[in-house]
Amino acid sequence: MSPRNVEKDLLQREQRIHHILDSALETIAVKGIGSVSINDIAAAAGMSIGNMYHYFKSKNEIISEILRRGQTGYGDHVTRIAEQECTALEKLFMLAESWLALENSWAYTILIHTSRLSDASSEEVRKAVTERFTNNLGPVAAVMKQGQQEGLIVSGDPLELAYYFVSLIQGLTLQKMPGAEVPIPARASSIVALFTAKKDH
Repeated sequence: MSPRNVEKDLLQREQRIHHILDSALETIAVKGIGSVSINDIAAAAGMSIGNMYHYFKSKNEIISEILRRGQTGYGDHVTRIAEQECTALEKLFMLAESWLALENSWAYTILIHTSRLSDASSEEVRKAVTERFTNNLGPVAAVMKQGQQEGLIVSGDPLELAYYFVSLIQGLTLQKMPGAEVPIPARASSIVALFTAKKDH
């Protein structure tokens, strides 16, 4: 097989894996880690069970990969924003706006938290998810510290503020679940205002 064909096959495989993971995310979030089956995931992806096993050995492998890719991608995203040349308030706004704008952010949030609580999750998965979540607070904490130095962000432990900021946004995304959506807008500017230092008059 020529290098071009190998590259094409690898690309097609990656595209199929991406399709499976995207299709599985909301199905797993709604049905629950313990209740969802490989059949449910295959149906959501429009694939046969046999074909599914060419890509993943089990539903747990699928769940682990969704979490790994989602949290790693989010970590890369917040790091890029934290490294931009602008004020901390602008960075916080971009962080909040981008996460709230993600259509399936509610499903990611459910999956992240249920994976840490469900008996169906292995200790290894729970530990990895918690570790990635904690590590991803680092760039946000750096933005909080920058804002404090600029006199724009409220005082307090930057890591603690980052924890509150991320947890608040995740909590709001849960209210966007289709069919149970709370009809109140969640505005990035309002979230950032909660962490903005009050000016002395």
